[in-house]
Amino acid sequence: MDKYFVHETAIIEEGCEIGDGVKIWHFSHIMSGSKIGANTNIGQNVVVSPDVILGSNIKVQNNVSIYTGVTCEDDVFLGPSMVFTNILNPRSAISRKDHFVKTIVRKGASIGANATIVCGNNIGEYAFIGAGAVVTKAVAAYALVIGNPAKQTGWVSEYGHRLHFDSNGFAVCLESAQKYQLLDKKVSRIE
Repeated sequence: MDKYFVHETAIIEEGCEIGDGVKIWHFSHIMSGSKIGANTNIGQNVVVSPDVILGSNIKVQNNVSIYTGVTCEDDVFLGPSMVFTNILNPRSAISRKDHFVKTIVRKGASIGANATIVCGNNIGEYAFIGAGAVVTKAVAAYALVIGNPAKQTGWVSEYGHRLHFDSNGFAVCLESAQKYQLLDKKVSRIE
């Protein structure tokens, strides 16, 4: 007996590894060789291509395409209709399946709705990618990036709250009135 849920309209190919507590919803397609960690939720109309690795407790919202070469660590959020690419110079008439470029999304990162992650640009832990952003370069841990092309506009806490810095260099989370020390070398420079 399976220890995960698959909606009757979803397609799960042979050779997938699916952890306990996973939920896979309407019209999603999980391809062979992919690995999905425990307690991950795959929304409707999601494609998980061969050899994709998704950690535990990931939330994949509706209409997301996760292509070969992508690895998401634990606790990642992938917003509705966001997209990963895996080829830098695609052409319909030229097969480049042996040129897939890898992308890693580190623990706790969030990627907003309709964002695009151009392959080869890793996303740091707990980074926050704004809705509609187009990521064309690596994103630092705890960074907040927005726009096209995406540019860093600030820092966020592990809870996703924007951080502000006081005159002593302490990070202050205005939403929760908590004060933080600098995040270990991850927020080492104030701009």
